[in-house]
Amino acid sequence: MRSRFTAFAIGDGDHLLRSWHPSTRPGALDLDDATRWLWLEIVETVGGGPFDTEGTVAFVAAYRDGSGRGELRERSRFVRERRNWLYLDGDVG
Repeated sequence: MRSRFTAFAIGDGDHLLRSWHPSTRPGALDLDDATRWLWLEIVETVGGGPFDTEGTVAFVAAYRDGSGRGELRERSRFVRERRNWLYLDGDVG
């Protein structure tokens, strides 16, 4: 999760696509250069340990864009394949 937040913050779309599960990965990303990601707080993790193949991460990410400051709250699901954690999907709210 932290590497994906950093990728959003620096505009590294290649990392975002590489760390996205093929079953839900979009064909392309349109990152907004006007959005500045400020900080990430991990609220809760479930699973995701060294012997797990699935995990969830609840987080709050603060940003600033043309409308001002805001927060994204999401519960993301990840799966491990070949020793790599891949973003599957998430519930925003």
